[in-house]
Amino acid sequence: MPDIHIERPHKLGLKKARDVAWQWAEEAEQKLAMECTVEEGDDEDLVHFVRSGVKGTLRVTGEVFALDAKLGLLLGAFRGQIEAEIEKNLDEILAKAKPGKGGLKTVAKSAGKAAPDKRR
Repeated sequence: MPDIHIERPHKLGLKKARDVAWQWAEEAEQKLAMECTVEEGDDEDLVHFVRSGVKGTLRVTGEVFALDAKLGLLLGAFRGQIEAEIEKNLDEILAKAKPGKGGLKTVAKSAGKAAPDKRR
């Protein structure tokens, strides 16, 4: 069971939700020193993130963002603060996003086996 579980429904559609997920991943890499990889699928994308003391996945569909994270022993003591910061960050990004056409270049299409790629 994850230490942190956050879900946010939205009405962006998958293409625009991908934009938001990429933005979230880029900010996580820059501000939190996370290493993020993205698997794009037909119906959902998975953003895997990891750094010392935390690892997890952001599942992105046309209707919901669902983040699950497992914290290490040291970061577990700050679970409440970490969860609040993730919620704030995701809510801010979603507030700026508007439903409609969007989309990014496909980095990795999952067709059977997933092939995670880094976006840099």
